[in-house]
Amino acid sequence: MGRLRGGLRCVKYLLLGFNLLFWLAGSAVIAFGLWFRFGGSMKDLPSGDKSPEHFYVGLYVLVGAGALMMAVGFCGCCGALRESQCVLGSFFTCLLVIFAAEVTTGVFAFIGKDVAIRHVQTMYEEAYHDYLKDRGRGNGTLITFHSAFQCCGKESSEPVQPTCPREPAGHKNCIDEIESIISVKLQLIGIVGIGIAGLTIFGMIFSMVLCCAIRNSRDVI
Repeated sequence: MGRLRGGLRCVKYLLLGFNLLFWLAGSAVIAFGLWFRFGGSMKDLPSGDKSPEHFYVGLYVLVGAGALMMAVGFCGCCGALRESQCVLGSFFTCLLVIFAAEVTTGVFAFIGKDVAIRHVQTMYEEAYHDYLKDRGRGNGTLITFHSAFQCCGKESSEPVQPTCPREPAGHKNCIDEIESIISVKLQLIGIVGIGIAGLTIFGMIFSMVLCCAIRNSRDVI
């Protein structure tokens, strides 16, 4: 009986430690997603009908999963402290949802990378050709792209020079820069998503082990 209670206490402490780590990881995921969306080169991209939704959807899922992780981490701590099988069962279910969301995000980031890159490149090419058709009107979208990716034009910067950054560090083909930057960012999103999915597996294992230990201790009593 004493050995059983000792094992139960050990698993409970492991789950409490996991939930603290999980809560911190959720905070980090939210910060990561928000920084990618509203910081760096992505913050100046167009919004609305011409926004690169293929890129943003992974970030939205990531931020949502991070918020759920924080709530679930608190729920898991309560379940472990109270030794409640009901709360731990709910905790397991939430972890399963987070696992599915993070795997979806990771897979989308790797498999849908080419679609997202092409979508943003198409947006740039449309803005590029619109500017060439009517130079006098100007083009805010093109200026935004050049500022966000620190590039200028395609093969040559001369046709769109007035819309380029004032002090460009040499000529950079915007089509190539879009592919390079979006590819790196989506890879990071995919790695974070898969990493969090792996972390949730440990949480599901700990919660089930603790549930079984609680049931067995009550059966013995």
